[in-house]
Amino acid sequence: MASAHIEAKLALLPDLPGSYQMKDITGKIIYVGKAKNLKNRVRSYFKSSHDGKTAKLVSEIADFDYIVTSTDKEAFLLEITLIQKYQPYYNIKLKKGTGYPYIKITNERDPKIMITGDVKKDGAYYFGPYPNVYAAEETLQFIQRVYPLRRCNGYQGRPCLYYHMGQCLGPCFKEVPKEEYDAQIKRIKSFLNGNTAKVKSQLTKRMQQAATDMEFERAADIRDQIRYIEATVEKQKIISNDRTTRDLFNFYWDKGWMSIQVFFIRQARLMKREKRLFPIVNSASEEFESFILQFYNRKNNVKPREVLVPEGMDNRVLSDILGVPVRTPQRGEKRALMDLAAKNSRLTLEQKFRLLELDNRKTAGAQEEIMAALNLPPAGHVIEAFDHSHIQGSEPVSAMVQFVDGRPEKSNYRKYKLAQDEGQHSANEDANTREVIRRRYTRLLKEHQPLPDLILMDGGAIEMNAAKEVLADELNLDIPVAGMVKNDKHRTAALLFGDADEPINLDPRSQGFYLLERIQEEVHRFAITFHRQMHSKNSLSSRLESIPGVGPKTRGKLLREFKTVNNIKGATVDELQALGISKTTAQTIKLSL
Repeated sequence: MASAHIEAKLALLPDLPGSYQMKDITGKIIYVGKAKNLKNRVRSYFKSSHDGKTAKLVSEIADFDYIVTSTDKEAFLLEITLIQKYQPYYNIKLKKGTGYPYIKITNERDPKIMITGDVKKDGAYYFGPYPNVYAAEETLQFIQRVYPLRRCNGYQGRPCLYYHMGQCLGPCFKEVPKEEYDAQIKRIKSFLNGNTAKVKSQLTKRMQQAATDMEFERAADIRDQIRYIEATVEKQKIISNDRTTRDLFNFYWDKGWMSIQVFFIRQARLMKREKRLFPIVNSASEEFESFILQFYNRKNNVKPREVLVPEGMDNRVLSDILGVPVRTPQRGEKRALMDLAAKNSRLTLEQKFRLLELDNRKTAGAQEEIMAALNLPPAGHVIEAFDHSHIQGSEPVSAMVQFVDGRPEKSNYRKYKLAQDEGQHSANEDANTREVIRRRYTRLLKEHQPLPDLILMDGGAIEMNAAKEVLADELNLDIPVAGMVKNDKHRTAALLFGDADEPINLDPRSQGFYLLERIQEEVHRFAITFHRQMHSKNSLSSRLESIPGVGPKTRGKLLREFKTVNNIKGATVDELQALGISKTTAQTIKLSL
């Protein structure tokens, strides 16, 4: 039943479009929605019966706000902006970046072709995305062999290794006419858009000529290139008569859960699919539209020329916001693909339901057990845990892991290199804790990011009290902090909590205790792994420092390219030279390692 405060605000809601923000008892925004009619939509939360995630949302609502907009389009845009700003717990949220690579042709005097995950407005040509990074790498290597551009670092007065291999047009020692680059780029774009017949014909003639000239190794290499085209670019069935890049979306929903399928159509073929599964609060169509807008509002995402959606969506508004046509196919191959996406969505959801029910009891329920043991509100969803690592006080690091409703949110894990004060022993857990807590939550406050509902410190009372003092005295934050305690066998034993550092014992057979073990093991693993990486990198850098002629710039190149000593040892002199290192220095490196 709605409180008197909420009832009074409901009576004042206007019959206008806009966005509304639901808040919990602490004032944190836990859900953002949009509505064509704010009065009808917001009232429906409190005047109708609900189940599943919607019922849980309503049980946590202590207040709400709203912003009126002039049009439905403005309501759409405002909703997405607020979701990205506040990251509300009950909204569908996508990662900020796509995580997919693109093939890029740079926009410069001597252009290069490369793989990148960072899409910029720099006038370059981007082709993708490639959900399979290996396919992108293979495609790039093929293009570099057949349609070379520049592979060296630019003019150096002599031909580079790649020029001798036929994989560079030669700006390393001569001026390459712009017309030659333009013609090559035109061929590359044609190939990437699926026009493979011409290049296959050219390669076949070159293979036959090489065989006639008895250059059998050369002929075999060209044969392998032809097979690559057949095995990768042409293996997918053609589903369109044009070369328009398209993304196709469809969904299935049941019992408060939504399953979404995204088909990437490139080169007139279905190149890859992506699937997502979410619990939802609002109507399926509105949650689906919100997903699509967030999908294209992420960093490093190049929009296709057309988006296909099922019936019932507001295609006009979606098209206005995305800036590309949004259509619903009625017949033909694209309609068949839409039906296939719907079928896959339904099967994915049905197969996962039983596992989701079991998993929810072991995760969200387990986290609620921990919150209840500490007498904290059961509405808490986010736990962050910290641990430190060092070797006898040297090279100190700290790590933070985040669990949301009992599940690790690895995209929000963080690593910290800690200061080494010569006047203070770096193994000082109190100082290390104060530094990492100060850095973590000062940044969240500065960026207006949501704060966790509970902080766990691995190590007990010292770290716990140091964290509490920084939060209360320096940052003026009231976030509960507990200390994770281990027994003499270095196994999870209990929690310390409260002003008197009282031990809170959990039933070792409970799901809450099992989750506490997982959190403690995960943060310890993450901290140790980071420390080993740092120690290994510092050791490698030290070994490189002792080599004559290897300065900071060269060390940086080697570390970025090869990562480990063994990789540098295994590299050839030519491969070292390809980084812009002189032959003499490259030979010295080989002899010194």
